[in-house]
Amino acid sequence: MKRPYEALFVLSTRLGEEGMTAAIDKIRALVESSADPELMEQWGRKRLAYEINDQTEGYYILMHFSSEPEFPKELERVLRITDGVLRQLVIRRDA
Repeated sequence: MKRPYEALFVLSTRLGEEGMTAAIDKIRALVESSADPELMEQWGRKRLAYEINDQTEGYYILMHFSSEPEFPKELERVLRITDGVLRQLVIRRDA
């Protein structure tokens, strides 16, 4: 049974435009292969609430998708090991 989820992740601005595009495409491809994507918003460059790895800005991306309950764990794992991802959060949304 598929359930609705939300993923928010912050990319390092040190990746540059090409690096950020490659990371976003990699994550989008993973979600499209294992889930039903519903929404992807690129919030753009924003100031961080606190420094992370000596950085004060990050590039924010929000995704909504529906998937089986096992997929969010895999997405979190991939986000944790992807270079340039400063922070990530994957939660289940109310239906």
